[in-house]
This record gives sequence, structure tokens and C-alpha cells, in this order.
Amino acid sequence: MIRIYADSTNDLSPDYIREHDITIIPLYVTMGERTGKDGVDFTAGEIFEWAEKNRAVPTTAVFSPADVEDYLKEAMEAGDDVVFVGISSDFSSACQAVHIATADLEYDDHVVVVDSRSLSSGIGLVIMEAVRMRDEGANIRQIDTAMRELAPKIRASFVVDTLEYLHRGGRCSSVTALFAGTLKIKPKIVVEDGKMQVAQRYRGSLHAVIMRYVHEMEQELKEAKPDAVYITHSGVDPRIVDDVREYLESLSRFTEIIETRAGGIISCHCGPGTLGVLFISGKQ
Repeated sequence: MIRIYADSTNDLSPDYIREHDITIIPLYVTMGERTGKDGVDFTAGEIFEWAEKNRAVPTTAVFSPADVEDYLKEAMEAGDDVVFVGISSDFSSACQAVHIATADLEYDDHVVVVDSRSLSSGIGLVIMEAVRMRDEGANIRQIDTAMRELAPKIRASFVVDTLEYLHRGGRCSSVTALFAGTLKIKPKIVVEDGKMQVAQRYRGSLHAVIMRYVHEMEQELKEAKPDAVYITHSGVDPRIVDDVREYLESLSRFTEIIETRAGGIISCHCGPGTLGVLFISGKQ
């Protein structure tokens, strides 16, 4: 049997994770003197409340190889193979921790580690493809090869309402200069080759900015792989989310339009008022 493992930054819905028997290894969030597991001990709402009250951004940390070993031992005892899909190695050492754990357990031949080169629902899209292949009978080497080919086709971008979280988190170097210039800009952040960078700068209300952002992607969306598109956000006004959904529906392109809430780790780094549209490019 093949088991699918992932870190907690993938932002798939709890229902999907449960229905497809995906094992999640949580990262850690620290707020002041409290440290807990992402998605287990803290919600995104609690993170924003703490950040606002303390005028600080929570810190995050990857799980240790020892943590991973605890999750892998069950698969080992059953003699199962494992496909682990993780956040881009440019953002976190999650994939490295899994590599170390499998080597320590001498279970390397039964585990493949897929660096999604993405984050949030971009990882989720890779996981969905891995699940589909597993369910169709592919082996872990076939899944590994296919996921490495898929990763560069993931289109992940988002608009943030405040630069404060990204600036303090230090995950996007081009935000630092932007932050120094003005707090009124709402940037479009894109993930390319596993790294974040500012691709566009907007001004105006969050609603107007988000709608401009999605409209500017129209050609890419029309050429996207039609299976699924994600709307992932960190608590954006439902009216804005509904307008984005209606626009995507008007394109008559996607079989599924999936709305998900960003989890704790993504929320720590992007902050409230963040919305992204994520999909797989249809270009060969």
C-alpha cells in the first residue's frame, strides 16, 4: 500500500484529507511563550488576534527528523511505501527533515520526498495528483517522476492586504524594499521556482484590488488544466470570495472551484486579508 504524507502548510480541506487518508505532519507555531502544532493547537483566528494584541508576528518552525520518525514507524511496521509532499525547500526544511528521518530509519527505498516548489494550495494541487495516481495503481517511483514534472506547472499567487506579516517573516526579500516605501500598496506575490517575489503593485480597496488581480490572470486561467482551481484566503470578506468564485465560474473552464481557508503557518507569514487563486498550467 502507498501512504500519502504532507506537511501542514498544504491548506487542503479537512474533509479531503480525511476522505483520502492523507497523513499530516504539523509544523510548529510560537506565540510569545506558547508553542503548539499548526492546525492542532492554534487556529488562524487565534494567530491574528494574538498578533494584533501584541503588535508582533508569531514565529514558525519545522518539525524535527525525530517527529517524522514517529509518523513513519506505523508505515514501516505495515511494510507500506510513502510519498511525502512538502512545502518548497526555499521556505522550509520540511523535506530535508523527512530525508534525514528516512535515512536514520534505513527506510529510504520505501519513501519518496517530493519538493512541491510551492506553498499553500499549490502543494494541495500536487497532493491531489499524487492521490489520483496512487488510487489508479501507480507505484511510488512513477508518482515521484510525475510530481517532479508537475511542480513547475503549479501557478500560485496571492494578494495581501498588509505587508507587515511578510516583511517581518522575511520570506519575500522584495517585500522589504516595498515595505520601506509605503504601507498602502497591496502587492501581488507569485511563487516561481520555489521562491516568492512581488509581481505587481496595486492600490485601492481590497475588493477592487482582488478583482483586478483575478481578471489580469484571465488568459492563463482559460488555458489552465481544467480539473480544479483553488481560492485560498485568510478570512477575506465572503462577498469578495463570492465575486471571485462567480468570475471563475463565468470562464466555464474548471470542473471544480475549491474554496479553502489558509492554515496557521501560511497565515503567520501572509496575515489577514490575503487571497490567492491557484491552479495548474495547461501549457506543455
